[in-house]
Amino acid sequence: MITISNLSKSYNGVTVLNIENLMVPKGQSFGLVGNNGAGKTTLFRLLLDLIRADGGTALIQGMQVNTDEGWKQFTGSFLDQGFLIDFLSPEEFFEFTGKIRGMSSDEISVYLRNMEEFFNGEIIGKKKLIRNLSMGNQQKIGVVASLMGNPDLVVLDEPFNSLDPTTQIRLKNLVKKTKAEKGTTFLISSHDLNHVTEICDRIVVLHEGRVAHDIFTSADTLTELEAYFAV
Repeated sequence: MITISNLSKSYNGVTVLNIENLMVPKGQSFGLVGNNGAGKTTLFRLLLDLIRADGGTALIQGMQVNTDEGWKQFTGSFLDQGFLIDFLSPEEFFEFTGKIRGMSSDEISVYLRNMEEFFNGEIIGKKKLIRNLSMGNQQKIGVVASLMGNPDLVVLDEPFNSLDPTTQIRLKNLVKKTKAEKGTTFLISSHDLNHVTEICDRIVVLHEGRVAHDIFTSADTLTELEAYFAV
């Protein structure tokens, strides 16, 4: 589904990303880990055509992301609160996002009812604007919006940030259920090694913008990652 070749990005003469080759097949849950400044968010922003690369290519389903917009029709994403329209209520935002994704009002209503457990009674019907909700609840809204319309590809940057433990567990279950039922490809970055090893089929470690390790998840993966980052 995703093919990256010689993708590079620099700021002020400092290279922050330089990936020679990376492929993610359809239906894989792909985890991205690394210390601050490793290039995780830069990679996601390049892949979503939010910033321009200095060189190389990123393809989604064979479409070069910066020249062909066809991939946007089947890609959902949430990188940060900038993806929200915070002067809307959650209901207004979901209606707007759902319509863009080709959903009817009835389909949106059914979808939101299915998310009631994840929302934990804190999102719908509260008569608040998104900007007046907690960071955790804004995070819930962004994640749920990214899954609207059954996208083939979902990109989530640090989705567990600001979530309480119960919601973190519910998010992991949601990702696993969505992947199992719909074959969705997930790209997920996280600083929490436990979370990514639990939900991802494969994990790539970025170090100074380069791929340092590429691991298929096994019973030993968490130990391997902890040993790597302990050095």
